Amino acid sequence: MTVLRRFRTGSPAGHRHRPWPSCRHCCGLALDLGSARTRAWIAGRGMILDVPTITFPGAGAVHPIQRGAIVDVPGTARMLDRLLSHRLPRLTRPLVVVTAPVLDGPVYRERARTAVEVLRPRAVLTVPTARAIALAADADLSLPLLVVDIGAHLTEVVLLLDGLVFDARRTALGTTDLTGAGATAEISEAISTMITSMLRQDRTSLTAEALTRGALLAGGGALRPELTHRLIGGAHAPLRAVPAPHTAAIRGAAKILRAAHGHPSASGTSPPGPGPLSR
Repeated sequence: MTVLRRFRTGSPAGHRHRPWPSCRHCCGLALDLGSARTRAWIAGRGMILDVPTITFPGAGAVHPIQRGAIVDVPGTARMLDRLLSHRLPRLTRPLVVVTAPVLDGPVYRERARTAVEVLRPRAVLTVPTARAIALAADADLSLPLLVVDIGAHLTEVVLLLDGLVFDARRTALGTTDLTGAGATAEISEAISTMITSMLRQDRTSLTAEALTRGALLAGGGALRPELTHRLIGGAHAPLRAVPAPHTAAIRGAAKILRAAHGHPSASGTSPPGPGPLSR
């Protein structure tokens, strides 16, 4: 089932939950909590985790994140505690950047923030996964950009303008549903339908301009040749896969984390000129 939602220009690219830390050298952590894989990046150490998203409340394994939604907040917190608490420097409170599916909005952000509390963060920033992917690809965010993110349980098509979400579509299909040629066709057709819908409902030329420039393909699905060949063959516009597409989101989140630590406000000094920390 495809869920449709339209955003106004200027939708926030991230959500800040707490004030920024005052120490430039505070510990930093980037998280990509996927339905199938959880990835973590620690400042100064790089990516230190790429593991299945599972928790163990009893005898068996449970998936606390399904179809792009955090369905078990305590389970997600237990998983983060098990995987990361011993890896973070002692007596520090990390600045945490968490990627978030575009269309889950405040619910996902609040549940992610609650789960991350187990790591005693000093501040938490959530960023749309599509924007993190664009940053990892070094895309020009001053121009309209279309991002197709094919995950394990969820596929999103997002139009970014100036780095902000302008429009988005999603379908609850992903690489775990690829059990045959029929499934490949279903996902490909769903992506084509979402893009066509965006074109038809866009009263501006932004979606068409983004397609002319070429859409970015990311997520684990961009590693599946049977899917990417079908998408590229059926498209009337250029499509290109982001390098290492399955880790693009966490690499983009790491860029945001580095920028946050390098911002003058992180050292307790004010930048020249008016305005808050840019996002």
